[in-house]
Amino acid sequence: MLRLQTFGELRLTDEAGNAVGYPAKALLTMAYLFTCTGHALTRQEVAAFLWSDAEPDQAGLNLRKLISRIRQIDDSEAAPLKITSASIELQAGLLSVDVEIFDEARPLMDRLKASSDLLQRDFAGNVRSASKAIDSWIAREQRSHRVKLRQMLLEAAPSAQGADDYRTVSGAALQLLEQDPSDEPLRAILRGLPGVAGPDVLALSDRQTRNYVVPAEVQNANRLEPEPRPASSLPRLVLLPPTSQGGVVGLSLAGALIEDVTIELCALRNISIVAPHTAEQIRRDSDKAAVIARHSISYLLDTRLSGEGLYAQLVYFPTDEIIWATRFPMTAATLPTQRRLIAEHLSSSVADELARNEQARLSLEANPQCYHAYLVGASLMGKLTLPHIRRARAAFKEALKYNQDFSPAFTGLARTYTSEWLVTAQGNEELLGLAEQNALKAIERDDGFASGYRELGVTKLYLGDVDESVAALSHAEELSPHFADVIYSHADTLVHASRPKEALTKIQKAISLNPLSPDSYLWCAAGASYFLEQYDDAIAYVEAMKDKAPAHRIAAASCAMIGDRRRAQFYRQRAETLNPVFDVEKWLSVVPFKEQWQKDLYREGLLKAGF
Repeated sequence: MLRLQTFGELRLTDEAGNAVGYPAKALLTMAYLFTCTGHALTRQEVAAFLWSDAEPDQAGLNLRKLISRIRQIDDSEAAPLKITSASIELQAGLLSVDVEIFDEARPLMDRLKASSDLLQRDFAGNVRSASKAIDSWIAREQRSHRVKLRQMLLEAAPSAQGADDYRTVSGAALQLLEQDPSDEPLRAILRGLPGVAGPDVLALSDRQTRNYVVPAEVQNANRLEPEPRPASSLPRLVLLPPTSQGGVVGLSLAGALIEDVTIELCALRNISIVAPHTAEQIRRDSDKAAVIARHSISYLLDTRLSGEGLYAQLVYFPTDEIIWATRFPMTAATLPTQRRLIAEHLSSSVADELARNEQARLSLEANPQCYHAYLVGASLMGKLTLPHIRRARAAFKEALKYNQDFSPAFTGLARTYTSEWLVTAQGNEELLGLAEQNALKAIERDDGFASGYRELGVTKLYLGDVDESVAALSHAEELSPHFADVIYSHADTLVHASRPKEALTKIQKAISLNPLSPDSYLWCAAGASYFLEQYDDAIAYVEAMKDKAPAHRIAAASCAMIGDRRRAQFYRQRAETLNPVFDVEKWLSVVPFKEQWQKDLYREGLLKAGF
């Protein structure tokens, strides 16, 4: 007997599990016919389904070509599709379909687990949007599957006994709540599980959310299908399972802790919690930013396990702002309290941030193209090369075409101009003027947005207004005390303000908040170390950078100051390749150091390196 897989991807296999090479449209036809009464349709009906956007004659021609390909593969009596001159029928008795699991005769809890596991994958997941008819059918089937899973869950939950049953029930409930966070009967099921969402968190949730979001209440707790809510009606939070630093033991325990916290946070009514399975897929994806944007996720809890415990930081994803960051011990004695502590941190932080960011969030969701363009630009700014900077600038400008008041796009533009000023090292004042204009536009549109003041502070630094730079960045850090990028920029300004000791302390804090640090953090730390005459440390920070190009000059100067001429020459040659017209005196005349001793110390290192 053949088997038709409809979840994850459409796939037909034989009894040995080998793929049977049917065309994709043929597999789609099988899946569609299985959901139709009698498993049969006229040829015209099949053609209209597969090519609903085409003219009838063209759809009929396309179907005839498809039938010809199918018959070349299998034209026997045992073929899964029985094709006549008038109709196409699925011979359901000759194959099994994975969706039949919803109605299998097996113990209810086993069926719930199997059905929940099946729905972890998208129905017809590899089918690209081809026609309105196909899209509507997929959406209709997905709703039907959720209704069946929900009914199964309501029937199975009262009989749950033991850890395995509780995990099955909570997993299915989380899947469904991800689509409809207002489903009160499912929330009640979660609250009834042992150790989940106690009274203190529930009270906290109710107290904090009543002023922010007023979802439609469930009118009938016993209804089979909850009223559908728009996916964008609530902001979404994903708790990523932890990664391990240095092979620390206990990763699975930390992962279970985060999953328990995910369940507990379903007490919140003002936010949609992404189910653990989806969170796991996001963690594994190489392009997390794109996946998070595609799923319209607003808040991200990133976790890492090290020898010092479980590090967690809550990020407001649209602006990459760290709302809070802390470390939780992971000893056996403290584990029972950690779940509640993390849940309380999250619920209070998200509620506060939701009130502050609600208008911005709604604006983002109303302009998805703006948000996407902004994310493209932000991702390009990870590399400080001129091509990346200019491509990022184009993306930020595109974002503003969709939303002229989107403050983060203005901060992104400001950063591209200051970054180009740095990379080219030509002292181009026009670039700094454009950076200042865009930073002020960002602040004008959102004066509570730390990034606007951050970019203003950076620009003021390069314009030589060191005191104004420190003031702007101090204000930015007051607005967002855990925003690692703001702390980094503040540290960078303190270097130029002739306060390298304070700068090094601050940049080390930024690195602790953002352990997988961008190269710019390490570059700043290298500069602070150089002016503290800790040259070996400066070189080590440069060596840790993935792209060392921006820091070749500081590395060459550091090597020269410790007498390592060979390495100093190596870095100088690299720097001269990137910028053959670099002039020491011209550069020192435009770099804003508050006190002369810094210029003298930097000049000494550069000249010793051979610049």
